Amino acid sequence: MRLLYFDGSGRLTSTNFSQETIPPYAILSHTWCDDEFLFEDLMNGTGHGKAGYKKIMFCGEQAAHDHLQYFWVDTCCIDKWKLRELSNAINSMFQWYENAARCYAFLSDVSTPMADAHLHEGTWDASFRKSRWFTRGWTLQELLAPALIEFFSSDRQRLGDKDSLKQQIHEITRIPVTVLRGDPLDEVSVPERMAWMAGRQTTQEEDMAYSLIGIFGVSMEFRYGEGMKRALERLQEEMEKGTVYTTNTTPFIVPFDQNTRFTGRESQLAELEGKLFVGASTTKVAITGPGGIGKTQLALELAYRIKKKLKNCSVFWISASDKESLYQSYAHIARRLNIPGLDDEKADVRKLVQLHLSSESAGQWLLVFDNADEAKAVGLMEFLPSSGQGAIIFTTTNRKTAAKLAPQSIVELPEMEQDTARRMLETYLVNPANEQEKADLLLKGLAYLPLAIVQAAAYVNINKITLPEYLSLLAEKMEGLVEPLHRESENVIAATWLISFEQIRRHDTLAADYLLFMACVDRNDVPLALLPAASPHEQGIHAVGTLDAYSFVTKRTAESALDLHRLVHVSTRNWLEKEGLLSQQSQVAITRLLEVFPDDNHGSRSKWRRLLPHAKFALLSGLTGQEDEAKTNLVWKCAMTLNSDGRWKEAEELFVQVMETSSRVRGDEHPDTLTSMANLAYTWKSQGRNREAISLMERCFELQRQILGPQHPSTETSLEALNEWQMENRD
Repeated sequence: MRLLYFDGSGRLTSTNFSQETIPPYAILSHTWCDDEFLFEDLMNGTGHGKAGYKKIMFCGEQAAHDHLQYFWVDTCCIDKWKLRELSNAINSMFQWYENAARCYAFLSDVSTPMADAHLHEGTWDASFRKSRWFTRGWTLQELLAPALIEFFSSDRQRLGDKDSLKQQIHEITRIPVTVLRGDPLDEVSVPERMAWMAGRQTTQEEDMAYSLIGIFGVSMEFRYGEGMKRALERLQEEMEKGTVYTTNTTPFIVPFDQNTRFTGRESQLAELEGKLFVGASTTKVAITGPGGIGKTQLALELAYRIKKKLKNCSVFWISASDKESLYQSYAHIARRLNIPGLDDEKADVRKLVQLHLSSESAGQWLLVFDNADEAKAVGLMEFLPSSGQGAIIFTTTNRKTAAKLAPQSIVELPEMEQDTARRMLETYLVNPANEQEKADLLLKGLAYLPLAIVQAAAYVNINKITLPEYLSLLAEKMEGLVEPLHRESENVIAATWLISFEQIRRHDTLAADYLLFMACVDRNDVPLALLPAASPHEQGIHAVGTLDAYSFVTKRTAESALDLHRLVHVSTRNWLEKEGLLSQQSQVAITRLLEVFPDDNHGSRSKWRRLLPHAKFALLSGLTGQEDEAKTNLVWKCAMTLNSDGRWKEAEELFVQVMETSSRVRGDEHPDTLTSMANLAYTWKSQGRNREAISLMERCFELQRQILGPQHPSTETSLEALNEWQMENRD
């Protein structure tokens, strides 16, 4: 491998290393221009005036900044006139990018007018998404291979890395976030990997095949001139010779990234691991403790450790905070596992998942039910799988619930120890101060709560204040709590929330509006597309970035969605109620949901299932019994989708609500009232309540005949159904 470096006099030179002696090096990823610095320029000491030489200097200087002496750039490190060297380089390229200590992606068509690019994403996000770098064939492997790839603008400003920009990269490339986080490529199907090349181009048509060899882990001879079709055929032949089609398909369905700053709790993690997969039946463990103490983060860390330790253990994350979130989580698992029967419109996905995981063929698995505070109300116990190969973790603030879910195995999360809390604070602070006494005073004020520590550190970082200054703000807010909550932890979170929220309102009104909006829908899995549209689009991206920076939201990067911690959600709703804005803001949420909620056709099933928790939450909270057209229409859509999903009892309740509202507002003989009546009859029929269904349909038909006329389509449909039901009932 030929590597570049600057000699003692500052002259650019190169040296060759054998495979065994290659030192740490940086590598450049870029798109070629018409005036590149080439191998011949390197050998002859020419070309320093070329545009491409600036990229060479950038890579070398950035490598030096990262304490790396050597670096590699494809334009000048390969003698392309030597076919053997060229062939070896192309076959080794993926490995070279994979083994690099640093990879710098230089985006020549992205500029950053602001000095602090990472703090002003809105100024370059649009050009980043349109960058030519994402359209070239070779840059695909340059994105996938390195563990660390950093993106730089044409102004040499660092934009972020593969981890911090994974959401944007996922949206641009459609490459799963799990892959961008480093999951092995051989866990992804061949067709999906092939699909990543869609829309990309190469200068030489054969390179559309050659640029894929590292992604599929094969090597092949290069024959420029053979054409793309033949090159792809030979690539396919090489793949079939190897083990490309033997993939590890162990599912890991967890919506959150691993917390790289997770601190402490090692004794609890060891205790949890020791309780899993013991005995001949499903092991169940409950993690309990007050809100904000870190139950979810502990379960998340455990999930990632199990993934690393038990390679063949499937891991599934289920939000159990309410019935709709539970149902949506089960549906997501069913889709990802492609469980037979899923396409049946009347299938209960919870039962499908339960039966699948209870079978021996499912193998070893771990289920995490997060926020299982209302286990009985959401019907959690009814759909728990049972298998000696399985283990279940519950997180809950309710000690009684924990005792019911896992009576023999409860892990109570204690208050974080002072030393651990101090280390956590230092981890989250950008500029940790070496003032232990001041830090300890703040931590005591924060009740050693992880959520409070994270939010306090976020505020200190963004606003560049001292720890004593934040402690002063905290004391002021704690004193001003008009209606103290029941637990100290909730009071502390309410105070840290208010400190940050007031600052957000002053400096980013759209971010504040987004938070208030999310307080009126379910707090889990809020799709970014559900948030009111921003103009320009970059402003919305910046607003979400603000909420993330203040640790108000957790990103579900793979699903392009956000979660709010329960206490953040509660604090925001309490503020709305105190200000007399809860009803108004709930109406905003209902109006927006009505705009995006799909009809009940089968093709929209996954979308309506995802939005249903938000629609039901918005409808059931915040409004004081007031009726309007938007609310009634949203109730109607929810009822239709529940009916299509075979959830007839729940659909019945909403159809009755719509019928009663329509009757009260429009009258018993209004067409909308009659339609609601007919749908309620269909729902009763689906439940096997035949006599009630026939009686109601007879009444509905008679009214339709009188009001709409006997030839009206609705009247004819009702008559047809009525005749069919009566005939079935006689049989």
